Amino acid sequence: MNVPGPDRYDTETVVIGGGIIGLAIASCLQERGRPVLLLDRKGIALEASYGNAGAFAFSDVMPLASPGIMRKAPRWLLDPLGPLAIPPRYLPRIAPWLFRFWRASRPDRVRHSILAQVAMMQLAEQEMSALVARHGLASMVHADGALELYESEEEWRASLSGWDLRAAHGIAFRHLRGGEIAALQPGLSPRIRVATFVPGWKTVTDPHLFAQALAARLQEQGLIFRQAEVQAVRPDEDGRVSVHLADGTELTASRAVIACGAWSRPLALALGDRIPLETERGYNTTLPPGAFDLRRQLTFGAHGFVVTPIGGGVRVGGAVELGGLLALPNYARSQALLDKAATFLPRLRTTGGTQWMGFRPSLPDSLPVIGPSRASPRILYAFGHGHLGLTQSAATGRLIADLITGEEPPLDPAPFRAGRF
Repeated sequence: MNVPGPDRYDTETVVIGGGIIGLAIASCLQERGRPVLLLDRKGIALEASYGNAGAFAFSDVMPLASPGIMRKAPRWLLDPLGPLAIPPRYLPRIAPWLFRFWRASRPDRVRHSILAQVAMMQLAEQEMSALVARHGLASMVHADGALELYESEEEWRASLSGWDLRAAHGIAFRHLRGGEIAALQPGLSPRIRVATFVPGWKTVTDPHLFAQALAARLQEQGLIFRQAEVQAVRPDEDGRVSVHLADGTELTASRAVIACGAWSRPLALALGDRIPLETERGYNTTLPPGAFDLRRQLTFGAHGFVVTPIGGGVRVGGAVELGGLLALPNYARSQALLDKAATFLPRLRTTGGTQWMGFRPSLPDSLPVIGPSRASPRILYAFGHGHLGLTQSAATGRLIADLITGEEPPLDPAPFRAGRF
């Protein structure tokens, strides 16, 4: 259901951003009887929620900023098509973010981030199960687990501290060799010597279709969606919130939630919050059905990419390009990932694929911003989830709904506050 464009429109809550985060927030609010108007400049799930890897990565509690990444980064940056790339022309702009990223990699800060992520992931698993159940989406979720793959005993041993940490927080996994690996995923190159299987990892049939199905359920239950570009959000003197659209329309609401991913920064800046939001430009290629007999998601951590079953086909994607919102896509990165995948999956048919690039909203400490703005407690933020937006969407919806309805949140919200920077 779409709303026409009046000069002024009143509603209870405006959620800005029609990706999976915005949809999950709408779901949690509607579940509590709160009407929602959802806005997006393009449409439902047409940005990062469109072409991601489709995983509920509840075991992924390690922050991107870590001592291990800092050791690998110089080598990765030497390869323009490697797991991490920064276009030289973008270095001056991103330098402050990189400094914050370096500071976030200090051991004490890593421990802080991990504790926050563990709490967030426990809530995420609980809340996603509830969201899937109440909207009848279980047929789109597959509990096949995932395999983390290693080319050598040395590479595997270097990962053990991270697995020990996960074990300490109750995350199940087991290490495999030889025939045990082949039983879970036939057709791997003999270059793979060790693997770690994570049974709690889940994937969706297709992240775009999952988000669209959720949106359809929500619209049946009263969600109003309008395609519109938001130029500004401001608190009113009367205690309400004004949302100004590019077409000249002014909306008024009791509350507004800014959940437009990589495009959230200017709206927050206008409200007085200087949040160091950057974009991880992620690339992938989706191959048609029959490309490979893929049983579950495969992660090649040393090379920064994953291979995921999507819609009967195969999606090969990942890596990080820190290049902002304006530069044109460099689809040579998609091809490089596909070429790497073919070396590990010798039977992979690499023809007939569709390339894609999306913007992951990324903060230096790998934690999202969830909570009120500086300008008004009636304007809330929910963005910066990096590559964990789908995974943490339902938990974010729960936290935002708690803030709006005055309920006690199920975890300490302090690590996610906007003012931490």
